[in-house]
Amino acid sequence: MARVLTPRAEDFPRWYQDLIAKAQLADNGPVRGTMVIRPVGYAIWERMQADMDARIKEAGVQNAYFPLFIPESYLRREADHVEGFSPELAVVTHAGGKELAEPLVVRPTSETVIGEFMAKWVDSYRDLPLLLNQWANVVRWELRPRTFLRTTEFLWQEGHTAHATEADAREHARDVHKNVYQAFMEELLAVPVVPGRKTKGERFAGATNTMTVEAMMGDTKALQMGTSHELGQNFAKAFDITYSSAAGSVEHAWTTSWGTSTRMMGGLIMVHGDDNGLRLPPRLAPIQVQVMVVKAGEGVTEAAAKLRDELKAAGVRVKLDDRADVPFGRRAVDAELQGVPIRVEVGPRDLAAGNVTVARRIDGSKSPIPIGDIVGAVTSALKADQQRLFDDALAFREERTVDVKTLGDAIEAAQTGWARVPWSAVGDAGEKEANGKAVTVRCLTRADGGMPDSDEEPNLIAYLARSY
Repeated sequence: MARVLTPRAEDFPRWYQDLIAKAQLADNGPVRGTMVIRPVGYAIWERMQADMDARIKEAGVQNAYFPLFIPESYLRREADHVEGFSPELAVVTHAGGKELAEPLVVRPTSETVIGEFMAKWVDSYRDLPLLLNQWANVVRWELRPRTFLRTTEFLWQEGHTAHATEADAREHARDVHKNVYQAFMEELLAVPVVPGRKTKGERFAGATNTMTVEAMMGDTKALQMGTSHELGQNFAKAFDITYSSAAGSVEHAWTTSWGTSTRMMGGLIMVHGDDNGLRLPPRLAPIQVQVMVVKAGEGVTEAAAKLRDELKAAGVRVKLDDRADVPFGRRAVDAELQGVPIRVEVGPRDLAAGNVTVARRIDGSKSPIPIGDIVGAVTSALKADQQRLFDDALAFREERTVDVKTLGDAIEAAQTGWARVPWSAVGDAGEKEANGKAVTVRCLTRADGGMPDSDEEPNLIAYLARSY
């Protein structure tokens, strides 16, 4: 395989940018920090979106859409929220050839505008819970953009819900966190994550609790892959989201919000990619199998088309590459770069012997397979390779996560991996010290890995790492 990417071990950031460009996933947009997602990359995002959307709907949530422009006054009604976002806001002051009477904020997130309409739509306890989600773009003015990971404009889903009780809101936020986000990351993306509670210093602006799913990248840095927030009654009081209870009293609702974004694409690349390009989990891959004509003639193209049809009939997402006028080596490199899980290579010599060659992207193996056994061999390999990606990523994380007892040891360990340390050995002061050395507390968990109910629980464990 010709070397077309900077080796990961030599320069991981350069490898990442090389892969995005050479695999034709995305390009830089005309405005600094924006990106153009190319068809290859967008096809992956569509698969993510479809699976996530199904899980969200299974949780009882309905999709809606809210405006891109938000009156600046809406954000200012929840003080912590606007303060948390103020450095990142893009504000429109002129439109239609004149100065606007009130500046408009380009959507950084939608708690405030959705809160306005929740107040309008909720009247009685019978209207609750109100469970909404939208797929949209948002704008946050990034100082140090990086494609997929931090861009000025990105794509995401954001859920916003209102509930009659704090307990119901908490249960919903945890359900989404575990059964939508964690399950999605691990089952579809084959990315093992650590679920935990954010510290006060890392909490979402305006939230009473933020839960996260954290993943280790190939350079051992952490990436926050998704978050779910309990917002208490902060937004309900700011936007007067009230309801009449069964007893006839007027009560403020309890709200939540939760979101994942195209940042998951960056995580997918950095967890599974290697020096030959992207490696896509078979359950995610838009094209699971690429049947490739090595050389036309002698019935090769016809045999390849028949294999394509047989695999398609078996439920495999398959593409026929019969471009005999393009050198086979170039086509194979492109398939490797783009992470196609399996290539079925059909050439005159193998075909004469009744075989085809199966090249597996995940483990790098190539082997001749009798043409009559292809469907069974391919479906078995796809299932095995999905699990192998997850197992390899989990083993990588566990081998580079160490248990320590002091803040100093945790900061040192975080230079080359993750550290688990008693939260009592860190605390708020220790967290600030770690931040000054480019190390953050990624999340807090119970000793058994469970989700804490508060920051004040005894015997909590903190995960410390460098991060994106």
